[in-house]
Amino acid sequence: MAGNKIRHFPNKMRVPDNREPARPPKLFVLDTNVILHDNRCIFNFQDNDIYIPVSVIEELDKFKKGDDILGYNARAFVRVLDKISDNTLFDKGISLGKGRGLIKIEMGHGYTGQIRDSLIDDIPDHRIIATAVWLRDNNPGRKVILVTKDLNMRLKAKALGLMAQDYLSDKVEDKRVEKTEKEVLTVRNMKDSLIEDIVSADNGVSYANLGIRRKPACNQYYKIYDSNRRVTLARYDDASKCIIRVRPRNAFGIAPRNDEQILALDAVLNKNIKIIALTGRSGTGKTLLAIAGALEQAADYKQILLSRPVIPMRSPELGFIPGMAGDKSAPYMPALSDNLEVIRSCFPQDSNEAVRIDRMQRDGQLVINPLASIRCRSLVNVFLIVDDAQNLTPHEVKTIITRAGEGTKIVFTGDIYQIDQPYLDFNSNGLTHLCDKFFGQNVFAHINMIKGERSGLSELAGKLL
Repeated sequence: MAGNKIRHFPNKMRVPDNREPARPPKLFVLDTNVILHDNRCIFNFQDNDIYIPVSVIEELDKFKKGDDILGYNARAFVRVLDKISDNTLFDKGISLGKGRGLIKIEMGHGYTGQIRDSLIDDIPDHRIIATAVWLRDNNPGRKVILVTKDLNMRLKAKALGLMAQDYLSDKVEDKRVEKTEKEVLTVRNMKDSLIEDIVSADNGVSYANLGIRRKPACNQYYKIYDSNRRVTLARYDDASKCIIRVRPRNAFGIAPRNDEQILALDAVLNKNIKIIALTGRSGTGKTLLAIAGALEQAADYKQILLSRPVIPMRSPELGFIPGMAGDKSAPYMPALSDNLEVIRSCFPQDSNEAVRIDRMQRDGQLVINPLASIRCRSLVNVFLIVDDAQNLTPHEVKTIITRAGEGTKIVFTGDIYQIDQPYLDFNSNGLTHLCDKFFGQNVFAHINMIKGERSGLSELAGKLL
């Protein structure tokens, strides 16, 4: 049309797409020990696919009747599979839900080539490795990874060119483990006048008035040194927002011998702190202080329960020891009864305190039992001490804490570097997990014990060996 301006549109340029194509999800093959460690492990692999070799199902069948945590995890996992399963579980796999991958039961595959020449014995571990190798060879372009807590199995898999790793979901990073060991903070640059304020104030001093800029974690313990290298022990109380001096206290005849023991006993005797972790090597007084603190507060609790996991260490398995459950667990309980005897020895045999301990044991108010005995119980107004907690899985620690009813206090003690469970280490055990996850909660306190007090010989062995 005349007079109309012609509008020119430049040709649209095609912009090249430099984005990398989406990578296919990884394929994780789970070993039996991963499931026995965490019965909900299949929900911890994000959008990646999970394959369960049929040999794993066969192995779980052997554990399902046990009354320990392995039996519980075996049964719980099978129930999860049964809930989500249909015929596709053995064919194409079935989705684990939004944001997650597929799960599939993979039937067995025979030994071929290098596997047949390298893995001579026909055992479940080797069948699982053979299945993982078959999946790798038949899924080009996908990362196939065997997940097992068995170090030897990982080495065998890697020798066959298969990617293998530990179960990482509940592992605490090394730097965070190191942090939990230093949760009692040392302060050296505070003015002497401010330290005097802490010492003289019955209700403590506001952390802001002490020049502490960042709000401390709940129940943060401190060792504060003045210019003359004298130490003042203190704790941050979140309710009052104050740093409060911690004074030495005795408990049922036991007097703390060093700074960490003073802090530990302060936490044990504090009614507002419901969960306590006492870590440190053998001989630092963890269990002794926990029991003494419990006896000191016996009138406030319906029962004092002393317990520890039954971990055979080069000795007969529990089922082969004759007698009833109490007789079977007796060989594993002396660590608790020995500490109780130390406390009893602080008093004359006919003293009120010694008679009281005997009466409490006779009346069931003071009980030493294996840890399995508390399963399915509701612990109301109980003071529970769990010794050797480093031999528990994170799931077991969770199970124990969820047993706690109103008025219950739990003290976990242990050395995260002295572990007897074959598939746990200092990164993955329940005690480390507790210290990491509960740090900063107002019901929790953690003290890492440093100095051994059992004997000079014990302390030297702890350092050198």
